[in-house]
Amino acid sequence: MKNKKITIIGLLVMLSLLSTASIVSAAEPTPEESDQNKILVILGCALAIGIAGVSSAIGLALAGSSAIAVTAEKPNLFGKCLVLQVLPMTQSVYGLLTAILLMMGAGLLGGGGTVLVGSLAGMGSIWIGLAVGLTGISAINQGMVASSSISAVGRNPDVAARGIIFTVMPETIAIFGLLVGILLMTGLGLL
Repeated sequence: MKNKKITIIGLLVMLSLLSTASIVSAAEPTPEESDQNKILVILGCALAIGIAGVSSAIGLALAGSSAIAVTAEKPNLFGKCLVLQVLPMTQSVYGLLTAILLMMGAGLLGGGGTVLVGSLAGMGSIWIGLAVGLTGISAINQGMVASSSISAVGRNPDVAARGIIFTVMPETIAIFGLLVGILLMTGLGLL
């Protein structure tokens, strides 16, 4: 069973490498090819902000439900609950940052003149957007932890700092995704 899984994963990696290699050409792209590759950059932007944004919204809703319940009984805890409730929003910020950097690198923002985008950068943008977007799904789990932390603060306000620490932990996954995205953009010449 283990060998089957390794074989399947190996075949998928080989297939993705072959499909990417057949798309990438060494020649300078024509303006028409560059425009097509910019469409791929736009898709990468949409994946980054779309997946991370929806995940953040779900995380915010999970935490917000608990925050409303706690502040209804103890309005003086609003500030502590708000800090915990807003933490799952950061993944959407990472998606937004990724989209802005991709657009700037492709010449879609900033008025940097005509930038020719090669097929490697175009396809790479999709994978970068996907990596940042998928790691941004951690916002849902972060919302769950924030919800529990908010409930704990409702019982004992002194645990707010510990709750923040626990709530921030799932976010490290999204930070890793953003870091990989930035490194890939640099390697592909988009930054």
